[in-house]
Amino acid sequence: MIIFLNGTSSSGKSSIAEQLLLVPDTPYFHLGVDAFGAMRAVERTLELDGPAQTEVLRRTRAGFHRAVAGMARAGNDVVVDHLLSEPWRLQDCLEVMDGLDVVLVGVHCPPDELERRERARGDRAPGQGAAQLQSVHQHGLYDFEVDTSAHSPRECALAIKEFVSREPTRRAFDELRGRARRHDPSVT
Repeated sequence: MIIFLNGTSSSGKSSIAEQLLLVPDTPYFHLGVDAFGAMRAVERTLELDGPAQTEVLRRTRAGFHRAVAGMARAGNDVVVDHLLSEPWRLQDCLEVMDGLDVVLVGVHCPPDELERRERARGDRAPGQGAAQLQSVHQHGLYDFEVDTSAHSPRECALAIKEFVSREPTRRAFDELRGRARRHDPSVT
């Protein structure tokens, strides 16, 4: 199973993921896009011009999607923390995770709280998370949603655990994949 946490920067995805490693009955791996990106030569990437840097980041994220799918296909349960801030990211995940049980969880947090967290962290530009809100959630469909301004990471993790323990129904990824195929018949 893949528990896919999608939310803006500073919304609480990583904190929920850490708690999700503690509460399930089976062991999960936490694969975060930030940690994956940090494995790259970050300073060298920052030295690249705009188009070259964009391409390195695109390849990194595409590789991340494939690593997640590979871990799940090898029989591992995975918690993913990512942000679907560009349409191609969702489309790529739908394609490479086809045939896998993906529970898409929307991680929500209001703009004022995002900005407060960014200021407290000091490693993010205030307003970054709020600027991502519309693009990250543009697909509009989730299996489950949490609000990290109203619930602690542990409470969110326990609610997610309870949700995934239920008999699975049609998943959001399956519905989104079906929509993409109906929209573009060349998508397989």
